[in-house]
Amino acid sequence: MAANRIPCMLPWLAVPLLAIAGPFAGPTRGQGTPPAEAAGGWAKSPGNPVLGGDLGTCFDVCLLKEGDTFRMWFSWRPRKSVALVESKDGVNWSAPTIVLGPNPETGWEDDINRPVVIKHEGLYRMWYTGQARGKSWIGYATSGDGKAWKREGTRPALSADQPWEKVAVMCPHVLFDDRAGLYRMWYSGGEQHEPDAIGQATSKDGLTWAKHEGNPVFRPDPGLAWEKNRVTACQVIRRDEGYLMFYIGFRDVEHAQVGVARSKDGLNEWKRHPANPILRPGAGRWDADAVYKPFAILDGGRWLLWYNGRRGGVEQIGLAIHEGEDLVF
Repeated sequence: MAANRIPCMLPWLAVPLLAIAGPFAGPTRGQGTPPAEAAGGWAKSPGNPVLGGDLGTCFDVCLLKEGDTFRMWFSWRPRKSVALVESKDGVNWSAPTIVLGPNPETGWEDDINRPVVIKHEGLYRMWYTGQARGKSWIGYATSGDGKAWKREGTRPALSADQPWEKVAVMCPHVLFDDRAGLYRMWYSGGEQHEPDAIGQATSKDGLTWAKHEGNPVFRPDPGLAWEKNRVTACQVIRRDEGYLMFYIGFRDVEHAQVGVARSKDGLNEWKRHPANPILRPGAGRWDADAVYKPFAILDGGRWLLWYNGRRGGVEQIGLAIHEGEDLVF
């Protein structure tokens, strides 16, 4: 979802909870009106949702920006597959192309979803969630172009084998640590319908992983009503001399919001942002019931963050924006 502390060079400054003004944000609390839809300098795009509609349920995205083009890999529920779309502005997307589909022959990949993609040593590398028989595993595939993928073996790269992981490991996020020469994976473990907490594992080759002995490394804070039930599905970003984590917090299994935290080593002493949750459901809107699975990119001095929003049984992708690089902890 270690005792050595690396000095953080970011100007972390405490700020109060702020409501975001504009036509796509709600009024502040205490006025007898719905709460703000974003905080901490974030604002939802007025063009939301940016992906979904006739495509059906679209969820759990990951992105790379290559040149002037955003490439988004996302979970396409009706096809039980990972699909790819491209965009120049992050709002208007191409028609989807399925790039990795189910493989019932392996016994653990009846449904493929929740990918992360990085580019390292000339290859695109994808870790993804395979689901079957009420359980989840994490698989590994590689590609030369991000479109045609080759599975690296028929067995999962990561399986649930620790008590806290219960029946599912899913939602991988991977970085390559140049200093250690290792891939570092943050993943969610626990129940099949929304896991419970976040662990970490490391690998030299992307296929064979060693789990951190102190897992899980990020747990729900029982003192925070909005995330007390569970925390899952994180994105971790190397930022100066520390790490940022965007994550989902659950009030209960049906109601989720997005938060951000920071750590100096990516394992310990995570400090949550004082404005959490930074993204919240919009009353009466397309994301009225829950906002999930954030993925952020720093682009031209501002942050762009894509996320899932759900209203009833419909789940789509939206965009939020933070002007300026400093997230101001």
